Amino acid sequence: MTDGSARKPWQRHELTYCSNVHPAETYAALNAVVAEFVRAVRQRRGLDSMGAGLWINHSVASELLDQPEKLHQFHGLLTDSQIDLFALNGFPYGDFHAGTVKEHVYTPDWSESSRLLYTQQLAEILAYCLPDNVAEGTISTLPLGFRHGWNTQKHSAAMDALCKLANFLENLHHRTGRSIRVCLEMEPDCVLETTDELVHFFQNQLPETAAALGIRKQALSEYLGICFDVCHQAVMFEHCGDSLSRIAAAGIAIGKIQISSALSVAQPVRHQARQALAAFAEPKYLHQVRTLIGQRLAGVLDLPLALTENGLADGHPWHIHFHVPIQTAILAQAELGTTQAAILETLDFLKNNTRHRPHIEVETYTWQVLPITLRPQSDSDLIEGLSDELGWLEMEMYKRGLVQ
Repeated sequence: MTDGSARKPWQRHELTYCSNVHPAETYAALNAVVAEFVRAVRQRRGLDSMGAGLWINHSVASELLDQPEKLHQFHGLLTDSQIDLFALNGFPYGDFHAGTVKEHVYTPDWSESSRLLYTQQLAEILAYCLPDNVAEGTISTLPLGFRHGWNTQKHSAAMDALCKLANFLENLHHRTGRSIRVCLEMEPDCVLETTDELVHFFQNQLPETAAALGIRKQALSEYLGICFDVCHQAVMFEHCGDSLSRIAAAGIAIGKIQISSALSVAQPVRHQARQALAAFAEPKYLHQVRTLIGQRLAGVLDLPLALTENGLADGHPWHIHFHVPIQTAILAQAELGTTQAAILETLDFLKNNTRHRPHIEVETYTWQVLPITLRPQSDSDLIEGLSDELGWLEMEMYKRGLVQ
């Protein structure tokens, strides 16, 4: 969120984590996430109340709107748990904890009507649950779709859908008095994976489509924006401070920042490093890998591919799309590292750019697929790990005068 007024520091209770780390395939499971995990993290942090960034899948979203009494009950649970719902993750549509997710996480994409309907449902839910003292709710979503197989027809349909979404969100604001912003989240191997692509899309392509559809250009800037995932842009070897500066200069609202850290390896040619990496080549999620050779970015779709004999050039460092605990800088006896420095660069951007006050949430959804030696062995271990991540983030923000 951006405005011209002096920015207030973040309060501790405004910093949260994304609940897509927890399975929540049913209404009962979503309630359990709030009651047994989010509330427990709040209590462990010693907070009287805490914000939440929840993941609600499409079937549960439909159930909440089709049965208003359940939405009322869910709102009551949030209130009783002293959880302020101001952000939703609308990226995964279905079962984000299936045995194999991989590229299915990008379906349906923004060229399909079901993606628009799902996002509208999330906006209705968030408008209903948004606390009175929160000016804007945010929903993160995929950056159009998977770039492999993308075509002109899909791109045109996606732009139409996003413009119609902006119009819907404007009407929702007028109807409910609640402002909801939907934020596209760049990701490797998606249609929008670089800052250049994102800026061109928002500055040129979306406004042209809105004009053709008779939708106000201002609705785009007021109700759409970006969710900046630090891990994703670090994997792309982008400097996060520069990326955020260019996004801001283009007039694109930074609605949410997901604080996340990627896996890195300085010398992937080393046998010990490849052995350590093999423990992260798990079957559930895509773990895109990138390397920078001079000024040329090269990469493969998944870590197992990179580790094959001719998978990816290994004479330069690799960055891997595997979210690792943000307070960790070194893994596996120094063979593996993280892109934690990109988080600090992002916080420095916020320190030096006081017009921006996005929602901030930690997103380490991979706790349960970490190598066994790093994986939590119980629910209490997971709650402790999530709390420790938020504690580290608080400390780094406090050093920069960003939190009080």
